[in-house]
Amino acid sequence: MNPRPRKSLAQYWLKREDILQKIVQAAELKATDSVLEIGPGTGNLTRYLLPQVQGLLAVELDQKLVSFLHKKYGHYPHFWLMQKDILTLDLPAELRQNPTFPPPNKVVANIPYHITGPLLRYLLGSPSHPWPWPFARVVLLVQKEVAQRLTAGPGSKIFGALSVRIQYLAHCTWVCDVPASAFHPRPQVDSAVVCLTPRTPDPVAREPRRFEQWVQQGFRQRRKMLRNALPVAPELLTPILTQLGYPATVRAEAISAGDWVRLCNELSVRLCEQLPDKSQINDAKVQTEGEFEVF
Repeated sequence: MNPRPRKSLAQYWLKREDILQKIVQAAELKATDSVLEIGPGTGNLTRYLLPQVQGLLAVELDQKLVSFLHKKYGHYPHFWLMQKDILTLDLPAELRQNPTFPPPNKVVANIPYHITGPLLRYLLGSPSHPWPWPFARVVLLVQKEVAQRLTAGPGSKIFGALSVRIQYLAHCTWVCDVPASAFHPRPQVDSAVVCLTPRTPDPVAREPRRFEQWVQQGFRQRRKMLRNALPVAPELLTPILTQLGYPATVRAEAISAGDWVRLCNELSVRLCEQLPDKSQINDAKVQTEGEFEVF
C-alpha cells in the first residue's frame, strides 16, 4: 500500500506517465550519467531513472517514504537513498564518505513549491557565490508562474530580477505544461517542467555582488524609469544606456539579462574612475530579500 501524501510537507505526486517520460527525455540521460533526484516521493520518477544511469542518489525528507522506497528499490546496487533535507545537505562531504558512488552530474526533481527559491540557490548558487561544482543539466517541475519567470524574456511583465539572475547562471528552457490534474492530490495551481543548463556567464559580471544589488533595486519599483530606480546619477547612467541601444526612459524589464551585466560592468568602471569622488553614488543601502525573490 502506497503511503499517503502529507500536506505539511507539500507532497504532490506526479501520476501522468506521459509527463514523467517528458521529464526523463529532457534530462537527456546517458548510461554514464549519475543523477540527483530530489523528493522522489513514492518513486514514480525513480523507476524511469534507475534503468538509464550508472548512479541515482535520491534525497527524501519523509522517513515513511524512505522506508517505502528502500523496500521498492533498495536492491538496485547503484541506488543510494538518503533521508536528508536537501537544503542542508553537504553533497561534497557525503560523496567523500562514499567514494565509489559516481558524483551526480545531473539533477531531476519534482520539488515542493515552497522551497523553489532556496533550492535554485542550492543547485546553481548566485552570481556572487556560484555553485563550485556545476551540474550539466537540471530538470525541475515547478509552479507554472515560477517557470514563466525563469524563462521570460525582456519586455515581458513577468521578466524580473529572478529572470536576470538565473539566466546569468544558466540557459533556461520550457519543457512542458503540467496541469493540476496530473498530480495526486490535486494542487491549487498548474505547474511546468523547465530545463536549466548551467553555463559560464557571458559576459561576466565585474562586481557580482553589486550586479545583484543593482538588478534587485532596478526591479523593485518596476514603474520607475531605470534612471530613477538605481542609486546612480542619471548623467552617469544615460550615456551607458545610449551606448547599449536603450532610451533614457527605459525601465528595468526592457533590458536583457546580458545587457544588465554590460550596464553594471560599465557603471562599475565609471564609478571607479571617479574615486575618491563618490558624489554620484547614493548612500542609501540596497535592501534585498535574499539572493532570490520570495515566491
